[in-house]
Amino acid sequence: MEEWGHPPASDTSCAVALVVAELAANAVQHGRVPGHDCHLRLALDATAGLVRIEVADAASEKRPPTARPSSYPEGESGRGLLLVDVLAVRWGTEPRRPLGKTVWAEVSFPPPAVSLSGSDA
Repeated sequence: MEEWGHPPASDTSCAVALVVAELAANAVQHGRVPGHDCHLRLALDATAGLVRIEVADAASEKRPPTARPSSYPEGESGRGLLLVDVLAVRWGTEPRRPLGKTVWAEVSFPPPAVSLSGSDA
């Protein structure tokens, strides 16, 4: 993220880190299939002001995951996709061929500040 102009403590880097952590944890916890790895991909679309996060795993799912509160409010898990839902402008799932699924999320970032130095403003 820093190479793309978003320092580690920036809101964008922190949001991306949280989304990556949640999607990767879900892939490891719910999507592991012996002999198959999970894959992480980050892509920057500077024109659209988006960072796309993709986490692929080998487990097929009959229905897409949903952002819903845990049935046990005091529980230690079950709220991660709520964070993704809040931090991402959109997210979803796609089938992964030949096996599994990809869960993706897009986090927006503000356009770079425009410098007015040297202008007659």
